[in-house]
Amino acid sequence: MPRPLWTGAVSFGLVSIPIKVVSATEDHAIRFHQVHLEDMGRVRTRKVCSIDDEVVPQEEIGKGYELTKDELVPVTDEELDEMPLPTAKAIEIVAFVDADSIDPIRISDSYFLAIDGQVAAKPYTLLRKALERSDKVAVAKFAWHNRERLGLLRVREDAIVLHAMRWPDEIRSPESLKPKDVDLGDEEIERAVQLTDTMALDNISGFRDEYREALEELIEAKAEGAELPEPVGGEEQESGKVVDLMAALNASVKAARESRGEHGQDQDATVHTMQPRKKTTAKKKAAPARKTTEKKATAGKKRTAKKTTTKKTAAARKRNAS
Repeated sequence: MPRPLWTGAVSFGLVSIPIKVVSATEDHAIRFHQVHLEDMGRVRTRKVCSIDDEVVPQEEIGKGYELTKDELVPVTDEELDEMPLPTAKAIEIVAFVDADSIDPIRISDSYFLAIDGQVAAKPYTLLRKALERSDKVAVAKFAWHNRERLGLLRVREDAIVLHAMRWPDEIRSPESLKPKDVDLGDEEIERAVQLTDTMALDNISGFRDEYREALEELIEAKAEGAELPEPVGGEEQESGKVVDLMAALNASVKAARESRGEHGQDQDATVHTMQPRKKTTAKKKAAPARKTTEKKATAGKKRTAKKTTTKKTAAARKRNAS
């Protein structure tokens, strides 16, 4: 088990659960040291007093609150620990709410709550089962790192997880970030929806940190004096360049389907920009006139043919009579 970060108790109603708080996540980021490039010596940070310019050891460093630019009020760790807060040594559950009612932007770091002694096993299990059966999450208050915090308790794989939360006034308003009104067609929106459907996944556990893997390869190559990995070229989008949005959406849907092995299925879903229909009123009005002319011409031909036939018959009768 990771080293406990905090010990105390979870309380809801009159129930108290002794717990230890341990980190629920691991940071696999690669760390670098600052070095002097000429001789690769480590560059270290030194804490120096601004009055006598002397290096101050950690045991002589305390806390002070700045009232004015030239006046500080000292505050000791003992004074902070003795503050009359009900949440100083307890994670106090204050409400149970639906998980969907919590805005994800308010959720910060995550921690597992582990029991502190066998006496905590039964009330810990009681809280866990109550959360599971009610399909709720618990909102709690607790004091940590010299401040009172808001927390969210939920169940993950038979363990209770504590998510530190930001207070409502810590969330900035995005009002000034909203783009101005833009002309967006229904075809573009529908195509974007098709793209989300094509890229939909039931599980995202397969994603990995490709940057860290590439960085590990780079460090290994430099350490062994080998040739550095070839850079992977990618197309860069020019800033401010006007993009054919529909063409980009069509290409994105096609690429997403090809990555899933769905070849030859894009034609049925292709969206075309609708063109305004041309007016056909003039043609429709001209059509009856054309038909009338054709009828007259046909009738004239019939009459001409009839006259010709009559003349030929009369001439034949005269020849027979003579």
